[in-house]
Amino acid sequence: MSNGHVGHDAAERELAPETLAAVKARLREVMDAIGTVYIGPESTTETLLVAMIARGHVLLEGVPGVAKTTLVKAFAQTLGADYRRIQFTPDLLPSDITGTYILNMKENTFALRRGPIFANVVLGDEINRAPAKTQSALLEAMQERQVTVEGVTEQLGAPFLVLATQNPVEQEGVYMLPEAQLDRFLVKLEMGYPTFEDELRIMRTHDRPVAKLPALLRPAEIISMCELADRVHVDDELVAYIARVTQFTRGHQQAQLGASPRASIALMRAAKARALIRGRDYVLPDDIRNLAVPVLAHRVVLVPEAELNGYQSEDLVRQSLESVRYGA
Repeated sequence: MSNGHVGHDAAERELAPETLAAVKARLREVMDAIGTVYIGPESTTETLLVAMIARGHVLLEGVPGVAKTTLVKAFAQTLGADYRRIQFTPDLLPSDITGTYILNMKENTFALRRGPIFANVVLGDEINRAPAKTQSALLEAMQERQVTVEGVTEQLGAPFLVLATQNPVEQEGVYMLPEAQLDRFLVKLEMGYPTFEDELRIMRTHDRPVAKLPALLRPAEIISMCELADRVHVDDELVAYIARVTQFTRGHQQAQLGASPRASIALMRAAKARALIRGRDYVLPDDIRNLAVPVLAHRVVLVPEAELNGYQSEDLVRQSLESVRYGA
């Protein structure tokens, strides 16, 4: 595929083949290491890397017992970054996430006791078990990379990645995440039951001690990869293709709320990250098609009649990919 027209910034945009090969090899090491602990599709691990490099957040949905937390812990270990876990419960308070000011008796001053949000990788376990007031404590952190506690704003370090797990809303004791909260997640991954072969592997290895994975990356290296992804080229035709796909979701009769321009930007950023992971400095249509459902579906709200008939937002996004042709 052509990299498109060559502009005045081509020299800055183009990435050296050896740089691309080195990044691909490093991320391959990460995926292989996670694969020794997490038994499941490799595409799930790749999507976590996509979100990390695109500076986004991930929502993992699945019934209890499908290794959501195991996957996130293994992923965090390989990154070599500061990792914290928050167990969401109905009585969790916003200050339990962001922290609070406490009195320092020695100096007679108030000092910030930082909450678990002050980390590079934050696992929000069962995020939809807490009410909206508590979930809102995450909104500023996820969008602005900062936290405001009692009127004082503190910047969060880089990289910053929220990996949240949730149980299906059909289960008891869970809340629907607000649309504004869902929109802060770059991707939503549906984690289903394992295949027969994977379940056999899980059963045969469940009693073996899980080895702690090595820290294969460093925060500075992750930040560098994010900056490289910014330089991955997206042809003008592919930008138009993304726009047509998202526009299709807005005009669909089954959609009450279609994908926003923020969703279009998210899909483009994710596609650039996937291209980098695969050793390319340009995006292909397949990058967009592969990520359209996890990036767009959770941002689409269907009309009530569609949901009652079993039609899902994933179906609408897949229909948009079938209906909208690249280069049309």
